[in-house]
Amino acid sequence: MVSTHQADDLNSFLAGVERRNPGEPEFLQAVQEVAMDIIPYIADKPIYKDLMILERMTEPDRIVTFRVVWEDDDGNVRVNRGFRVQQNNAIGPYKGGIRFHPTVNQSVLKFLAFEQVFKNSLTGLPMGGGKGGADFNPKGKSDREVMRFCQAFMTELSKHIGPDTDVPAGDIGVGAREVGYMFGQYKRLMNRFEGVLTGKALEFGGSRIRPEATGYGCVYMMEEMLAHHKESIEGRSCAVSGSGNVATYCAEKLIELGAKVITLSDSAGFIHDPSGITHDKLMWIMELKNKRRGRIEEYVREFGGEYFEGERPWNVPCELAFPCATQNEIDKSDAEKLIKNGCRAIAEGANMPTTPEAIKVIQGKKELLHSPSKAANAGGVAVSGLEMSQNSLRLQWSRDEVDDHLHKIIRGIHDQCVEFGTAADGHVDYFKGANVAGFNKVASAMIAYGVM
Repeated sequence: MVSTHQADDLNSFLAGVERRNPGEPEFLQAVQEVAMDIIPYIADKPIYKDLMILERMTEPDRIVTFRVVWEDDDGNVRVNRGFRVQQNNAIGPYKGGIRFHPTVNQSVLKFLAFEQVFKNSLTGLPMGGGKGGADFNPKGKSDREVMRFCQAFMTELSKHIGPDTDVPAGDIGVGAREVGYMFGQYKRLMNRFEGVLTGKALEFGGSRIRPEATGYGCVYMMEEMLAHHKESIEGRSCAVSGSGNVATYCAEKLIELGAKVITLSDSAGFIHDPSGITHDKLMWIMELKNKRRGRIEEYVREFGGEYFEGERPWNVPCELAFPCATQNEIDKSDAEKLIKNGCRAIAEGANMPTTPEAIKVIQGKKELLHSPSKAANAGGVAVSGLEMSQNSLRLQWSRDEVDDHLHKIIRGIHDQCVEFGTAADGHVDYFKGANVAGFNKVASAMIAYGVM
């Protein structure tokens, strides 16, 4: 229970953040979600308040903004805006993805960078938090256009990154192709072969199961939550949103563990297959989305089921939910539908996919387990951290070795959530647990460094 004094402290803190960051709703939402747990936690710990640790965490170390100029295939000069938000490096080099999408702006990247600080802290690996990107849309562009853009982007970004400074990775719109083009340009500019980007191809320093890691990690987190309550994934009906890497590899691991995946989606709508999406059907979807660049509605013509245009899958009865598409995809109404339909647990594969109003609804239903993205979504950056280790050692681990490391990291994250989020009645608040555990490690390092 939050006291009146703590509520006043929270409101005062959030008002200050909003005053310093006007017009940045995504960033403010991310800060609010963390502050609601941290302000009460530090109420009786004056050192955190005296040194303004949370205020310092919400202020990026620096934000680099730059112009990206490139030529399209018709010889037209094109201009985009690039960013790198270096949020906090108290426990290691800045680490976080690069996103290419028309919606990229400073608010979105600051929200992602802030979340990344806590997420990376939870992994137990020495990684700070950052995020970057550009308002460039790779869809509809030729390979050569994407290459020219990536080379122009890296020409400027290379001045601000390095294996011991800032190690970017992929994100929405940035896959193996884009990482390859950027790594090649960095290597050409610096004349050094070093682990400055993760998500690379195996042939030049990448790690096994990196594409699968976020989706697999999300399922492992669900597995740990259920096991803590003496339950399992096997036989459960699962609603998954999205159809990119996170969603499809989440579905793959669920199928492998004996669950029944009944939905997938894209930006145009979702498909519902009551009989279950099998491994063979999933391979067809992966080819559809990754090679043919088709729409998820084509699945119904091939395999049956039902397609719901312009809708999200949360009104379909399910036992387990995996939002793996984008931020704020579960609103209050969706949360109410999930509860009404008997959903047992939610693991967030996307970054901040649940609105604050939906979180309140879900937290009012204690039987519904809910892991936040900073815990359930950490598998990707965990394997990126393992890729950094392999690059430093000049080694490449086997698939089983990497998967075993990933599983142990997710189990460790779950244990931290339980340690810091368990109430007197035994209920585990996974949001509180993840926020407090992530905060503690970074805060301790910041205190050790003094005022700086």
